[in-house]
Amino acid sequence: MIYLDNNATTPLDPGAQEKMSHFLREHFGNPSSLYPIGRAVKEIVTETREVIAKAIGATRTEIIFTGSGTEADNFAIRGVLDAFPEKDEFITSEIEHPAVIETARYLEKKGIKVTYVPVDQYGTIDLGFLSNAITPKTALISIMHANNEIGTIQPIESVVKIAREKGVLVHTDAVQSFGKIDVDVKKLDVNLLSISSHKIYGPKGIGALYIRKGTNIKPLIYGGHQEREMRAGTENTIGIVGFGEAVRVLMERGSKDKKRIEKLAEQLKKGIEETIPKVKLNGHDKNRVKGTLSFCFPGLEAEAILLALATKEICVSTGSACAEGTEDVSYVLSAIGLKPEIARSTIRFSVGRFNTEEDIQIVLKELPEIVKNLREISALDIDE
Repeated sequence: MIYLDNNATTPLDPGAQEKMSHFLREHFGNPSSLYPIGRAVKEIVTETREVIAKAIGATRTEIIFTGSGTEADNFAIRGVLDAFPEKDEFITSEIEHPAVIETARYLEKKGIKVTYVPVDQYGTIDLGFLSNAITPKTALISIMHANNEIGTIQPIESVVKIAREKGVLVHTDAVQSFGKIDVDVKKLDVNLLSISSHKIYGPKGIGALYIRKGTNIKPLIYGGHQEREMRAGTENTIGIVGFGEAVRVLMERGSKDKKRIEKLAEQLKKGIEETIPKVKLNGHDKNRVKGTLSFCFPGLEAEAILLALATKEICVSTGSACAEGTEDVSYVLSAIGLKPEIARSTIRFSVGRFNTEEDIQIVLKELPEIVKNLREISALDIDE
C-alpha cells in the first residue's frame, strides 16, 4: 500500500508504539492519586508535558492536554468568548478547519457576531479586511497557521500585530503546521495555539492547547482538578505518553524528515505537471506546507480518480478527512474562487515520513494512465 493521505492522519511511529506498550505494561495508576504508583504516572505526564512545551517554545504550565485538535480549537474559541461576556464578536477566516467553522456557526446561533475574513486565489487572508473588521466588541481572532486542504501558510505574525494594536486575543490552529514548518509560540506571539498527536505519527485521541500565561479563558469541561482545573477528567495517560514520544522523535528527526518529504513532494508535483495535461495546483506555490499537494484534474470527478487509485492500493483524498463523504463542494476551494466543477475534480496528496521515492515513481506511473482513461470516457468538459 502507498499511503499519501498524511494530512488526514499519520501511521504510528514505532518509537511511540513501543513507549505506549511499555507504559501499558508497567503503569496503570491514576495520576491524581497520592500513593507511589499514581505519583509515578503523574511524573511521566509532567515530563511529557515538558517535552511538548519545549517543542513549541512554551513552558509546561502553558500546555493543556485535550482529546483532539478539534477539542483544542473549541476550547480556545468558546473559552475566550465565555471569559469576555461583554464582547460578542469573533473573527475567523473562510477556509478554517471544520473544527473552527462549525464552532463559529454554533456561536452565531448563540447571538455572537462572526466575521469571516476572505482569502485570495492562493488562500491567503486579506489583512486589510481583517483590520477593518475588528471593533471594541471583538473578543478573539482565530486564523489557522497552515490550511489542511491546500497547504497555504497564513501570515500569523501580521495578524497578531494588527490584533495587539487593538487589544484583541489571537488563536491559531497549528494542527497541520506543527512538525512540518517552524512552530514557535514566542515568534508567532499568539495567545492560544492548537496541536494534535495523530498528525505527527502519534496516537489518535490526544491533542493539546497552548494557553499563554495570563490569557483569560474559561474551562471547556468542568469537574475535577486535572489540567489546572481547565480540562476536567482523568488524563488519557497512554495517549499523552505516545504524543510525547512522537514529539521527541519529531524533534530528533525534524530537519532531516522535512528535507526528504519536501524533495519527494516536489518530485510528485513536477511529475504530475509534466505528464498530465491541464492540471492545476491549488494554494500558494511557494508559501505553503510543501508536503501538501492539491491538484485539480479538469474534466473528471475526483472520486473516480480516488477509487481508481485505490484499486492500485494508492491512498489519497479529495480534501479534508473531516468533510469526506459529503456531497458539497469544498468551501476552501470555493473560497479561493474555483468553479464547482473544477473544485469537484480536486485530489489532495500529502506526503509523510514513511513515503519513499519508489512510492512516488509508482504513483507517477499509474496516475497519468488513470486520468487519461477516465477523461476518454468522461462527459465533462476538460476546458471548464
